Amino acid sequence: MDWTIIQQSLPNFVQGFKLTLWLSLVGIVGSIIVGIITSLVQYFRIPVLRQVLNVYVEVARNTPLLIQLFFLYYAFPVMGIKMTAETCGIIGLIFLGGAYMAEGFTGGFNGVSQTQIDAGEALGMNQYQLARYVILPQGLSLSVPALAANIIFLIKETSIFSVIAIPELTNTALDLIGMYYRSNEYLFVLVIAYAIILIPVIIVLDWLERRVRYGSFGN
Repeated sequence: MDWTIIQQSLPNFVQGFKLTLWLSLVGIVGSIIVGIITSLVQYFRIPVLRQVLNVYVEVARNTPLLIQLFFLYYAFPVMGIKMTAETCGIIGLIFLGGAYMAEGFTGGFNGVSQTQIDAGEALGMNQYQLARYVILPQGLSLSVPALAANIIFLIKETSIFSVIAIPELTNTALDLIGMYYRSNEYLFVLVIAYAIILIPVIIVLDWLERRVRYGSFGN
């Protein structure tokens, strides 16, 4: 292990690190928004939209992100739709992540007690009010374990962006290995970089999950 080589590669990895964080953040936020909307449409069985979103969830969950990225990056330009690699990566991550988030949120919403819903209806709440004051607060709390697992999953999935030449962490490591043939050093930095991202995220999500479980539902 040559530490000089590692030191020289750090500026490249710092840039890849920043881009990975940015892509992960945008993809996760977008996935949560898409997931909540999709789950609420499915929960309230809104006609037509429900069927369309059911198809979306099945397609997204049953096709690899790799294939989705290839379609966005290579097939769309043939149809006259051109996007940057970063845009394709973000759209692909949201497309995949939104479906997984929707399934997690649906489990949480379905876990809301029917007694709570009946009480809301007895007070004269409409569907919007039920969603805002009853289903969303409780359902989101119940969805925290699935949300945490999906967030970690999506951060790891950014490594696939290397196939469309997005200069994130994995692509940076592969480029350096291809130029200088020092696999041990660059893969070591890659592992450490992902650990720096994932370990704090896992700790925070674990704390949040325990707080929701024992704080909100422990009595």
